[in-house]
Amino acid sequence: MTRSDLVEELANRFKQLTHRDAEFAVKTILDAMNDALVRGHRIEIRGFGSFSINRRPPRMGRNPRSGASVAIPEKRVPHFKPGKALREAVDQRTSELAVPVPR
Repeated sequence: MTRSDLVEELANRFKQLTHRDAEFAVKTILDAMNDALVRGHRIEIRGFGSFSINRRPPRMGRNPRSGASVAIPEKRVPHFKPGKALREAVDQRTSELAVPVPR
């Protein structure tokens, strides 16, 4: 699902919202999440999951073309951990949709 798909779904579910209002709501939520992660906060949405920042330490890598060693600096990357309810819902729905593979 893309951002525009999310806007369409929100506008379709809530008829009182115009497309522009739904777009503004999605943008506001994503901007707030972005700002919180940039500040180093953790975001937890019960029943869905949590977003946090993971630290990747500096390391030595290799340039695949030349084989030369390259220093890769420390990075902070976003991480999503799905909640129990989301994991169970995905597992249940995918097993219902799964087509048995003939042997």
